[in-house]
Amino acid sequence: MDRIPGWKRALDLSLVCLGLPLWLPVMVIVMVLIKVTSPGPVFFRQERVGYRGRRFMLFKFRSMRVSVETGSHERYFHNLIETDRPMTKLDLTGDPRLIPWGKILRASGLDELPQIFNVLRGEMSLVGPRPCTPQEFECYQSWHRGRVQAPPGLTGYWQVNGKNKTTFNEMVKMDISYGEHMSIGSDLAIIAKTIPTLFGQIFETWNGSRPTRPETALAQPAPIPGKG
Repeated sequence: MDRIPGWKRALDLSLVCLGLPLWLPVMVIVMVLIKVTSPGPVFFRQERVGYRGRRFMLFKFRSMRVSVETGSHERYFHNLIETDRPMTKLDLTGDPRLIPWGKILRASGLDELPQIFNVLRGEMSLVGPRPCTPQEFECYQSWHRGRVQAPPGLTGYWQVNGKNKTTFNEMVKMDISYGEHMSIGSDLAIIAKTIPTLFGQIFETWNGSRPTRPETALAQPAPIPGKG
């Protein structure tokens, strides 16, 4: 079974333990918020494709109402791959399936916080490509699958360098580039950029603005931070 590289595992565990006084109280607050505003379970589990194609169950805070349809998301994602247009999220344009505060939970990344347990279990890293669903993976072209050669992460190079403003192919190129050049320095630089990026997403969501495509082309990824 393929394992996350040793240096990455050591960095992940060190940062998770050091951050315990910060992320644990936030997690408790979000749990209470979901419980009092929406009937149903607090957590959501979904099968994802991880490091080198290994499948695992990903944990999230539930941000949608119970028993909603998911077909619209799958059709939307397939269309993003086919048209290669900027990957605007469905909830940015209004998604009635979301629970109260679900939009802010997603924009802030707080719905992803339980994936710290996936990190502790060795299924994810703090930094890496976002893990896709098996259904999405089936839509990939062969070169797209190079994304899984890096361990999946809570945050990543794509997330802090364009995200919803990029196309699917641009995202894949960024993820592959990260996997080829990942290092302790690049992971620390990406983590440092994550908080300001999340604040920007919250501001964008709160104001109801839709992302616009940046002027500079993203088809050629910028140098990975920390790559010497």
